[in-house]
Amino acid sequence: MLRHLTAAAFLLAAPALADPLPSWSEGPARAQIIAFVDSVTDPASDDFVPVADRIAVFDNDGTLWAEQPLYFQAIYAFDTVKKIGAEDPSTLTSDALKAAAKGDIETVMAGGEKALLDVVGLASAGQTIDAFQAGVSDWLADARHPTTGMAYDAMTYQPMVELLRYLRDEGFRTYIVSGGGIDFMRVFAERAYGIPTDQVLGSYGDTSYTVGDDGVPVITKTKPLVYVDDKEGKPINIMRILGKRPIFAAGNSDGDFAMLQWTTAGDGPSLGLIVHHTDADREWAYDRDSHIGQLARGLDDGPGLGWVIVDMAKDWDRIWSSQR
Repeated sequence: MLRHLTAAAFLLAAPALADPLPSWSEGPARAQIIAFVDSVTDPASDDFVPVADRIAVFDNDGTLWAEQPLYFQAIYAFDTVKKIGAEDPSTLTSDALKAAAKGDIETVMAGGEKALLDVVGLASAGQTIDAFQAGVSDWLADARHPTTGMAYDAMTYQPMVELLRYLRDEGFRTYIVSGGGIDFMRVFAERAYGIPTDQVLGSYGDTSYTVGDDGVPVITKTKPLVYVDDKEGKPINIMRILGKRPIFAAGNSDGDFAMLQWTTAGDGPSLGLIVHHTDADREWAYDRDSHIGQLARGLDDGPGLGWVIVDMAKDWDRIWSSQR
């Protein structure tokens, strides 16, 4: 947690540095973020953090872009299975796949993890990573959200894009740490957020390395899921890949709780941030009882841990990055 900064210091920090976060409303959330960044980047501060240790990690779904009515990668998988099934009905080898091909999301979700893995597996397994990512890129170019009519990669949150940029301008390395598929997110992360592919951590499946008759080696997706980068898996994966604890973490659900808890439990200054979806007019309002992005423990325990709870309706002047 941030040390040595009073509430007055938070509020005084905001006016002087209003430009870095132009889509954030004036208030304690933005002021606390700016005060934290000022403190850890000022060589004269007791909380100064060297550039090498300025690591910030962000969940993706519900934190950097929207996640309703279903995770966007799941929507991609359903759309892909529908297309594959139309071209070759013999590929629909389970009830879950047949339901997915009909757009019957409720039936698939009622089938639990096995049913969803069937859908994700058909949408990805057997493809080279290059082919899979080309398919995702084509889908993002053409698909539109069923409620907003927007392109899915246009439904990124402008205030969070500004926050990512602000942190990088102040010497931070910004990482995505998400339960989403790593190969899926790497398609758009740099374009949407300015985060390069090697700074994307996510769930992943098995792959194989083969050399074809033409002498060209390829990496092919085999099993859809072997590591879930969610809940306790997030700090474990961060430590495995980065080898050190971040000083800033942002999420929106209890699936991110362990990542924020681990980040803010370290020695020295740190900050956790929760995006609370409170804006039913411009986006969606949901938390404790949501089937996607459930948030209860973060609301209950986060304030006592010094985390910033961002009220989307009050703290953001603008929601979307684009209207494409």
